[in-house]
Amino acid sequence: MDDTLLTLLRSVDTPTVCNAIEVVEGKRGFDRFTRGTVLCSDPAAGAIVGYARTAKIAAAAPPTEPPEVIKARRMDYYRHMSSGTRPALAVVEDLDGEGAVGAFWGEINTTVHKGFGLSGALTNGVMRDLGDLPEGFPVIAGSIGPSHAFVHVREVGTPVSVFGLRIEDGDLVHADRHGALVIPQRHVAHLENAIRKLLETEQIVLEPARRGDFDFVTFEAAWQAFERART
Repeated sequence: MDDTLLTLLRSVDTPTVCNAIEVVEGKRGFDRFTRGTVLCSDPAAGAIVGYARTAKIAAAAPPTEPPEVIKARRMDYYRHMSSGTRPALAVVEDLDGEGAVGAFWGEINTTVHKGFGLSGALTNGVMRDLGDLPEGFPVIAGSIGPSHAFVHVREVGTPVSVFGLRIEDGDLVHADRHGALVIPQRHVAHLENAIRKLLETEQIVLEPARRGDFDFVTFEAAWQAFERART
């Protein structure tokens, strides 16, 4: 992924990228996106774009493995997050699912991950310390809570599932306050043109709709032009 595409991806929202992938594919039906409602620590921060660094955690119950195993895996986790291709984001599945209670993402952990050069975090789990998280590191999470409970790392670098989306370590992810999606590698070379075409054709309808003289006749003509431009 070159710098031009990265800058473009960071400037558009995830629904736009979802539509652009369908432009590349020439049909509807792309389905590698999250389901349900997400929460974003900083909705104005824009999109998180990068290669996934994955892990799994749990927090509702104390770990059953020996403390030295838990500590070693924790360091393996941070070593993994600090390495790999950039740009990158942390994608962490909370195995407690809808019963998630332990906030892995607070002021300290987000600051550490930002220091590692990560662009943000995507998790189905819990975040906290809102207002104290570092600028430029959005967290997209499933819930907000006050406690870290018994949070501990279970797996590092394995495939995860967040909001119904399977993400493998190294997948290219685009995420914002709407949710997240995985950009298929085979589409990367075509994505810039698709996004620019999409943004251009949308203006065929948006521009007249924003004028004071907009009416059904104007809409009908604009929509016909819009449909011709999309085919």
